[in-house]
Amino acid sequence: MDLEFSPEYEAFRGDIATFLAANRDAAPTPNDHGLKHPRRLAWQKLLIENGLAARTIPEAYGGFGGEADILKSRIIAEEFAKSGLPRGIANQGVSMLVPTLLELGTEAQKQAFIRPTLHGEMIWCQGYSEPGAGSDLASLTTRARIDGDDYVINGQKIWTSTARHADMMFCLVRTEPDARKHHGISYLLFSMDTPGIEVRPLVDMTMRANFNEVFFTDVRVPRSQIVGQPGQGWQVANATLTHERGMLGDPNATKARLVAIAELMQRQTLDGSRLIDHPVYRDRLVALQARVYAMQANGLRVTTRQLRGEPAGMAGLIIKLQGCELNHELARLAIDAMGEIGLLYDDDGAYLEDFGRWQSSYMYDLGLIIGGGTAQIQKNIIAERGLGMPREPRPATA
Repeated sequence: MDLEFSPEYEAFRGDIATFLAANRDAAPTPNDHGLKHPRRLAWQKLLIENGLAARTIPEAYGGFGGEADILKSRIIAEEFAKSGLPRGIANQGVSMLVPTLLELGTEAQKQAFIRPTLHGEMIWCQGYSEPGAGSDLASLTTRARIDGDDYVINGQKIWTSTARHADMMFCLVRTEPDARKHHGISYLLFSMDTPGIEVRPLVDMTMRANFNEVFFTDVRVPRSQIVGQPGQGWQVANATLTHERGMLGDPNATKARLVAIAELMQRQTLDGSRLIDHPVYRDRLVALQARVYAMQANGLRVTTRQLRGEPAGMAGLIIKLQGCELNHELARLAIDAMGEIGLLYDDDGAYLEDFGRWQSSYMYDLGLIIGGGTAQIQKNIIAERGLGMPREPRPATA
């Protein structure tokens, strides 16, 4: 079996490496704070124009308009990981809503929302979880009644990432309260500036308000801003959740982390020797490297099936569980590699490595093992849908 790339693909790799080297100074840095920082938006625009972001999204919607090519996508990911430069924007709007709209949105919705979202000009948050509907999302009770040409929403969402900064929300609401649990739910899009929306920050263990509570009081949303049909929001939501799990388990982002940790271990020393030369730490790194490569291979399997129009099957079911747990273990190795400095958090920056990214990642990634579908729920899905095992017994009722 010949696993070498053809001359065409090696030439493509050279072009990508040359581009990244030539534009290194244009890339945003960790000090460029803010989701709409000008350097972040300019970098995203540059990547899209050169086919390194939004590569297969049609030009009509603000993308590059290229053909799907699994090998070119792999080469792009590898060269970004080598360079240490940030890839294109990956967030709830770009990575979750855009593919949902491409699949299920109306032409008017695609024209209105995809371009500004891809270019980072429109930030989205996801209104799914509620205080009584987290892992059991279909139990949501936020309701929307029809009043003329509008839906009128009342209720509450929780664990809403980026809600304080978002321009828009894609939200699940119950439009038919008498329907069965998984029915009667609709998927709405609306501005976060709409009267009647209140956002309250929730501080997590990173000491930052990465999550929020959102309250709706008589919030009016045009009926035209529904994705799919009324009462069929559960099907639309599952399409979005599939893309969310892919974002949280992105093998290319995980590979970039691995490269960054290897570089960290070449800088850090123990008893006068580089940490990467210490057998215990090197063994940990190589073990994680093997898992990252396996994760990449699984990602290629999923992409190949998608290009063939086939369901991802078991390969798709394990992405989120595999990715989130592996990312947390990578961050743990980085913390250990820094020794006592790894215990610092949020100081003046005099001693922090990489602006404290590993300390923050270690704590935030632990939360992602719960968010987006808990590890326990993911294991049930893998067992029941992937392996055909019996469903988990329901608790006995009195």
